[in-house]
Amino acid sequence: MRLKSLLGCSVLTAILFTSINIKAAEKHRFIPKIGYPTFAKREPVLRIKPGDTVETNTLWGEWYERAGGQWPGEVGPFYIEGATPRDTLVVRIIRLRPNRDTAISTHTPNFSALANDKYTPVLNDPIPAKRFIWKLDRQRNTGTLELPQSRMKKIEVELKPMLGRVAVAPVGEQSWGGLWPGEFGGNMDASDVCEGATVYLPIFHEGALFYFGDGHALQGDGEVCGSGLETSMDVTFEFDLIKGKAIRWPRIENSEFIMTTGSVRPLIDAFRIAQVELINWLVDDYGFDKWEAFQVVSQTGVTRVANAVDPNYTVVAKFPKKYLPKD
Repeated sequence: MRLKSLLGCSVLTAILFTSINIKAAEKHRFIPKIGYPTFAKREPVLRIKPGDTVETNTLWGEWYERAGGQWPGEVGPFYIEGATPRDTLVVRIIRLRPNRDTAISTHTPNFSALANDKYTPVLNDPIPAKRFIWKLDRQRNTGTLELPQSRMKKIEVELKPMLGRVAVAPVGEQSWGGLWPGEFGGNMDASDVCEGATVYLPIFHEGALFYFGDGHALQGDGEVCGSGLETSMDVTFEFDLIKGKAIRWPRIENSEFIMTTGSVRPLIDAFRIAQVELINWLVDDYGFDKWEAFQVVSQTGVTRVANAVDPNYTVVAKFPKKYLPKD
């Protein structure tokens, strides 16, 4: 019988591994006190086991309170017992909700998909610095912004909370700034990393060393202005391992799609990485011939530019689960 969940037959290993630990699974309540500005190998702030859940939150700090305030950093790392570089870390986002009534979005000169910067200098004047305060209605799951210079004067939108940053410690002794995405995850700003999604991360160190942060109440594809609706979140994770299965780049799954990511510059290379990873996934775990997978992905795949503003761009390639083998 073919298992139709993520990573194909390797899920059986995950199920068996989890079943061994299910009696020992625990629920943790972790309140972070400090955030780190980098993704790196460091002493863990929490030790957990596969099957454990963690109720926690992202950090609030000066950045949200005033222009020019310091970013609070990311939470972590969490050490997952038994995680090795031969395995895959499984992170299920059970619950993700804003815990504030405001969200901040900013325009920063020389930082956005439409700004001149050191990579793409232009003769236009810099985008003016602006700070927008969105009012969140957590009961109705909406955000409202006053538009005093526009005809309609106000806009109300439906929220879709997400985590901009989920990561493991990068390979070796590397230390990556919080703005960077890469093979380790990081600041991918992929709106698919939301409640109900499962994120799969490669592992480069014993214990995986998981980080998270950068809650967005909403963000459009590309994060065009360089900022989502930035706010703090309450989040519940469930952690697991797929033993003996290593992946190269982060993957995501929800009820509709399996998804792969690529994070690099230029954008076309991020696109290529995500597509190749998706084709390889279909070949390795779902029994597709490589060139037939290439054809099917070309006709049914969906591609999202998650961010086009960070030091590395992130692309998400999505394959509809309804077209996966049924047995």
